[in-house]
Parts: sequence; structure tokens; C-alpha cells
Amino acid sequence: MPILSVRHVTTYRYHQPVAFGAHRMMLRPRDDDDQRVIEAELEITPSPKQLAWTRDSLGNHVATAHFGGRACELRFVSTIRLDHAPAGFCAADITDCARTYPFAYAPDDLPGLELFIQPLSPHPAIDRWSAAFFREDGSADTHELLGNMTRTIKRTFKHVSRHEKGIQPPVCTLNLGSGSCRDLAVFMIAALRARGIAARFVSGYLHLADDDDDDDCAAGGNTHAWVQVYVPGPGWVDFDPSGGSVGNEKLIRVAVAHHPREAIPLQGTWFGTAADYLAMKVAVKVTTAAATSA
Repeated sequence: MPILSVRHVTTYRYHQPVAFGAHRMMLRPRDDDDQRVIEAELEITPSPKQLAWTRDSLGNHVATAHFGGRACELRFVSTIRLDHAPAGFCAADITDCARTYPFAYAPDDLPGLELFIQPLSPHPAIDRWSAAFFREDGSADTHELLGNMTRTIKRTFKHVSRHEKGIQPPVCTLNLGSGSCRDLAVFMIAALRARGIAARFVSGYLHLADDDDDDDCAAGGNTHAWVQVYVPGPGWVDFDPSGGSVGNEKLIRVAVAHHPREAIPLQGTWFGTAADYLAMKVAVKVTTAAATSA
């Protein structure tokens, strides 16, 4: 498996020393069948008085830091090395009874999927948009449906950097014809769940080769977001609507969630005046590392 290295640096700067409340981090990649963390280091300056690691109900790694004292700068440096196994999505891998939509999930799978089938911001306009991927009788080839929807969003929506907090309502993304990677992921999730297809939000990193200068994939320099769909047979499969890709080849999963607010990479509080805040800077670099590196 390829060895990938991720360095994620977040720096907050303030005009004068401020106090810090608890900060919650989701920076360590998941331990899944297709990716395995080899080394993980988290350096925080100033050093927290307490740092606790837990896993949430979906198996995501969560770190919580508590601080004492004040500082003009708060810096988080996450350095990761992991084995990563690229995997595609083949029609032959789908269970026979699920190769054509509509299909029913197995009773044994339903308890773990119910949360991801619940409609997300349902709207008639989204249903009308998704109707193009189905036959007149409402059926579709499952493999073609998922791949075509992913590639159509990439082709027909503009992928933009959006610095406002939160996620656009999916119908707003549809009307604008544009959105961030998070917005486009939520839009695809809304379209799929409205049809009873289990889909969840994924937050992580996008690895681009050094010679990959595709401007449409500019999110590769930052954290990235995409979709996982539960397909009977292969299980959870990655679909990146902002990049138009199917499979996990360039994707490093950090957190999976029912809603994006449950997969924020870094969030916390500080105490001071509004004028004290100067800036936040995020820098992410994902590279191919040598398997023999220390």
C-alpha cells in the first residue's frame, strides 16, 4: 500500500494574550480496512494542561484539549503517516439484489443505516433534479446511478472556496449552481437520502500528485469533504462530487458523520474582546512518503 504523509497546521493569532477554552479536534485519520495510521503526532502550542483522546459512536478519533494561562498565538500541528490502499467501485461487487434500484437493505444492516437514510433537507426541486438519473418507472442501474450523479455534479456545478461558516442549504446550492466541497457533498447526500439510499458525510484530505495542477481541485491544499454511500456488497463506498471521482484513490478519511457539524476538524473557544482576534491560518500538505522513512 502507498505510504502517505499529512501535515496539517492551524494557527490562531491575537492582538494581546487571551485565554482559551476547550478545543475539540478531529485530525487523526480513521482506522479503516483501506487505510491504517502508522504514526501520529499532535503538537499544540502553548501546551494544554490536559489532552484527552476518545472515539465517538462512529469510530472517529476525537481529541479534546484544555488550557491554562494566556497567549497571543495558539498553534496546532498534526503530522500523520499512514498506509493507504486505493480501491475503486465495480458493478460486479454489488450484491445481485441491489444491482438495480430500488433495492432493500438487509434487515441486519438497517439498525446501523437508519441514521443515514433519514431525509436531509428534503425539497421538491432536489427530487426534480435527481429524476434525470432514473428511468420513467423510477428504477436505475445502481452502479451507473451513483457514478453518473457524482460526475454530473462535478460537471454542472461550480466548485468554489466559501469562507462563511456553516453549510448552504442543498436547495440553495442547486439554485446557485455552486458551492464548496462541503456544500456539494451535502447536496448529493440530500438527493440520495430522498430516494432511500444510505449516504453519509466524510471529512478528510485530498491527495493530489505533484503534477496535478487542476484548478478545480484546489481544495486539495486544504481539508476536503465528500460522500460515502452504503452499497450492499462492497459496503461504504467513497464518492467525491466536487472532484467527480469514485473510490478512495486520492481521499484520506478522517471523520464520517450524519451531518457536517459533527465532523469539524478543529473547534474551540477563547476569551477576550472581538478586537483581540487577528487571524487564522490553515496549511495542509499531503505527500507520498517513503515506506522506509522513520
